[in-house]
Amino acid sequence: TTQQHRQHVHIHLHCIAPIHCTQAPAPSHPPTTPSISSQRTSKMATKFADIAKAPKDLLFDDYSTKTTLKCKKNAGPVAVTIETERSADGALSSKVGTKFSQAKFNVDKAQLTASGGRVLETSMKVMPGVKVSFKANKGAILGVDYTNGNICATGAMDVLEMSSINSSACIGLANGMKVGGNAAYGFSGKTGLTAFNAGVSYTHGPMFASVTSASKFSSVNLGLLYKVNGDLTLASSTSHSSDKVCDVAGVGASYKAPFGTLKAKYGGGNISASFIKEIAPKVTLTASGTVKAADMSGFKYGVGIVM
Repeated sequence: TTQQHRQHVHIHLHCIAPIHCTQAPAPSHPPTTPSISSQRTSKMATKFADIAKAPKDLLFDDYSTKTTLKCKKNAGPVAVTIETERSADGALSSKVGTKFSQAKFNVDKAQLTASGGRVLETSMKVMPGVKVSFKANKGAILGVDYTNGNICATGAMDVLEMSSINSSACIGLANGMKVGGNAAYGFSGKTGLTAFNAGVSYTHGPMFASVTSASKFSSVNLGLLYKVNGDLTLASSTSHSSDKVCDVAGVGASYKAPFGTLKAKYGGGNISASFIKEIAPKVTLTASGTVKAADMSGFKYGVGIVM
């Protein structure tokens, strides 16, 4: 009947959940400020000695004219390293070292050399952000590193002969810049302020640039690095002074090929190239060669294996 039909329609309408219409949010625009990751990178604490590290690593690492074998092995909590080098006459010489940690005390290196020399490097974190270190080789250096956020400061003193003390400081800024300086003071031999320099680096996207002084501001070093893409990186390192307007320490490139990493550079009148490849799990081969640009007959090569 008509009344029963109206009751059926009324019940059916009440069983349908109400639909609420909401306006879709407007698309957000990309932020104009640098990303959080890039800000963290630029503000990361860095030692002043590493302020120009990026181009130096590309231009001066992995180039050698020696034949070496480096073996690393963990023996429980202790790491053991044996480094063997072959001389030009075929003789082999080795260095045996170890490192381990106990609570907050670290033995970073304890090494015996083939000539009977001994090397000891230790460190300990005495409080958050403060690390005290001791290095003994031909001398004895007591050092302290202080890190707090984007600030890194260092100090070191020769405690064997009490001949010198040096310090450095570096701060990372949010705009991609890092600014720092160092100074050294001598108590014997060369006395007084024996060294003081400053430097600045800037990172923006794929570009890196650094300007550092040397020899009490008598010369300026310029380091540049540019990442063309994920595989190709270019770098240069030059020195500028009143005696020599431009001295090219190195100009080179690194390319990550499918079969390994290729590096090449020119500097100091020499042409050098190297090839780095992991030939087995945790086994890396580095083969390099150097020749003078003016005399191609004097080719020198080096081969190194780390496992």
